[in-house]
This record gives sequence, C-alpha cells and structure tokens, in this order.
Amino acid sequence: MSLFRVKYLSFFFILISIFSFFNIIYSFYFNLYLNLNTYYFTLIISAVIGVIFYKIKTSEKKPSIFEKILTVFLGYVLMPLVLSIPFYLSIYNLTFLNALFESVSGFTSTGFTIFENIKHIDQGLILWRSSVQWIGGLYFLYSIIFLIDIYDQSLKKSLTNFLSFSSSEILKQTIKIFLLYSGLTISIFIILNIFGIRSFNSLNLAMTLISSGGFLPVNELSSVLINDMQIIIFSLLMLISFFSIFFTFNLIFLRNKNLNFFYEDIHLFLYFIIVTSIFFIFFSYDTNFTYSFLSLVSSISNIGISLTVDQTNLNFIYLILVIVGGSFFSTSSGLRFLKIYSLTKYCLNQILSFSKPKNIFMNKLVFSKINFDNKDINKYFLTVLIFVISLFSLTILLSLSEIKFEYSFKLAVLTLMNTVNSSAYGISDFDFQNLHFLTKYFLIFFMIIGRVELLSLLLIAKKFLFKY
Repeated sequence: MSLFRVKYLSFFFILISIFSFFNIIYSFYFNLYLNLNTYYFTLIISAVIGVIFYKIKTSEKKPSIFEKILTVFLGYVLMPLVLSIPFYLSIYNLTFLNALFESVSGFTSTGFTIFENIKHIDQGLILWRSSVQWIGGLYFLYSIIFLIDIYDQSLKKSLTNFLSFSSSEILKQTIKIFLLYSGLTISIFIILNIFGIRSFNSLNLAMTLISSGGFLPVNELSSVLINDMQIIIFSLLMLISFFSIFFTFNLIFLRNKNLNFFYEDIHLFLYFIIVTSIFFIFFSYDTNFTYSFLSLVSSISNIGISLTVDQTNLNFIYLILVIVGGSFFSTSSGLRFLKIYSLTKYCLNQILSFSKPKNIFMNKLVFSKINFDNKDINKYFLTVLIFVISLFSLTILLSLSEIKFEYSFKLAVLTLMNTVNSSAYGISDFDFQNLHFLTKYFLIFFMIIGRVELLSLLLIAKKFLFKY
C-alpha cells in the first residue's frame, strides 16, 4: 500500500457507509424490506474498509505524481465493487458482472443501465442508484483537487488565489466543495419540488443533475416533466453541472471580483448563448423548442437524458456537443470547451502568422490576463489524440461484438464522455443486459478511462513528453 494514499480513499468509504445507513432508515420508514439486508452488508463492509484505510500508515513525504494517479485509479476500482453489493444481493437475481456494470456506470456518472423496467425496482434500490452517482460526482471533484498541483498552468491560475496547495488549505477547500456540492443538491431538490415534481423523483433527479449522471427514477422523463415550464426549469438546472462548481460561490462571496476567477465561465456562457441561438433559429422549426433546448443543455453538460422525441437530424450535432463538454472544474466530462477553444485559437494564430509574418498574434484568453503557452497546447493536442485513439479502439471492439457500426460509434462516444444513451443520440433502446460478457468488461474499462483519462494517461504522458 506504499504506492497508494489510502487515507484519501477512507473518507469515501465512510461516506458510502453513511449513505447505506440513510437507505436503511428510508427503507424502514416506508416499509421497504425487500433489499434491506443488502444495505447492512454494504454499511459494515464500507465502514470496515474506511477505518482500515484511515489507520494504515503512509509515508510523510509528498506523494509523487504516480502515487496520486494510482490512488485515484484504485478508488475507481474498489468503490464500485462495494457499491455493487446492493445490486448483487438484491432480489432481482443480477449476476456479479451486471451488478458491477450498474455500479461503475453510476459511479462514473455515465448512466448506462441493465434494468429494462425501472418500475419493477423498489424505491430503496432506485435511491441507491442515485446515491452511487452522487458519491461518484463528489469523488471526481475531489480527485481534481487531489491532483491540482500537476494540472495546466492556465487552468490553475483561475483557482490560484482561491486554492492554496498546503495540506491545511486543501482540507479547508475540500470541506467547502462538500458543502457546495451538498448545498446545490438540496437547492435543486427544493426547486424541483416547487415546480410540482414529486419529492421522491426530485431527490433522485437532484443527485443525477449535480453529478452529471444519467440514472432516472422512472422509465421515461416525460412521466416526470409534464409541462413546458418544468422542462425549462429542469434544463436550466442541468447547467449547474456545466459551469464550475465554484461559479455560484465566487459570484456571492468573492470580495475581489477578479475576472481570472470567471474567465472560463464567461467563455462557457457565451458558448451556451451562441449554441442556443443557433438551435433556436435553425433547428426549432419542426418541433417544440423546449424539447431541443433540454437535449442541448443535457448534451453540453454530459448528462444525456432527454425526452422521447424523434430528432434524427440532430443526433450527430448532439454528439459533438457531448464531446466538447463543459467546465474544467465541474462534474461534466468531455474534452472541455476551454481546451478546444484554446487549441483552435492557437492553430488559427499559427496560420495567420505565416500569412502575415510581420504581425504578432497573442495566445491570450479573452476576458483574462492569462496566456497559454506551447506546453499547454501540446497537452491539449495530446488530449484530443488520446480521445481519438480511444474512440477508434472502442468502436472496433464494439463492432466485433456484432453491434452495428452506427451504434458502436455512438456508444463509444457516450462511453468515453460518460453520457447516458437516450433518444437525443438515437440509441435509447440499446440493450445492455444481454451484451456479451467481454463487451460489458470493455464498456466498464472505458467508462473508467473516460473519467480518469485526464487524471492518468495525460499526466503520465506529461511526465515523459513535456519535461520542464
């Protein structure tokens, strides 16, 4: 265990035991005894692991890059195993692989499910599915903080005055993240209740939205969102996981309104306005715009859930929005808008420098004093390259599993971007339960790769390819 900083993981295993306890209380209160024992097992096992990990002595030296990466990756392997216990021991006769598939899908905020009919699942297990997403979203945010000192300089500068890298300040900021994450979840729950959505559905949807997950407490979203106002409010709430989790905090509490704290969110806001305007002008002539708006916001925030509407002509556009993604410091996935924007601007500047060699073109982000250098551009390019290689590899593997190419390509994109399959991408009826066991393992592996790619492969490449 010398390579792993398991004290970092102990908190999350204790958190799993707390959520198990909540599920026990909920099951007792509503007389849901079908899967009650499974939460007892999960509580005990997660609590024991959490205590053991906390008690293990680790080196006092500052952990290396590889130790941090291995620790984060270990969390993505061990925690889904514990989180799969209620699925595996439930009355629904799930195999171990199906239970693991469901838990990994939730923990990585992907949302693929092996359950064909959510109505057949008891409320306790539905709540557990949402809890798995919530814990996974928080783990992703904490992992970024855990690895913050080895990220791109341009990304760090937007947080430098907000995050000190001393251990005591990191602890304070992780507590702040927990409070923000929890507070936003409660706020979403209250808002959904105010607009007439049933409390149980509001609670599950709140945990789905804040984590950029894809699990629903019902089979069809249309059974929850029954009018245009609910659709618009739900769509706007999805933007919380599109922008930085610190955005709201900085707006309210930050005394020195330095644009460096907001430059990414300003870019994201303009990107959102432009994309929405394009959809409103060009793509809303044959359907209710609120349906397109929900699918648009769901795609840019990497949630993926949508209403059942035939929009075959927009499937590919929605996939592109999924690939672009949202904020660096959010629970959304994707390549990240700011990186694609910076890479595009750099390429245009390089082209213009050849056509107008006497002019100087600055690689500077608008609305900030931040410049990105060649090292950052190299890493951005590598990010795109890793995605293309991963997409090609997974598409081939899925095609070899006798899945038609169109579905293989779409499913590969959604897997790597941790976005649920839905009618917005023309793949809502995909059957995960009856996939070949090797195909399920491939999807599990790439769901994790999609979540930790920038936390592992990119950083390892940085070690060897971008030496200072």
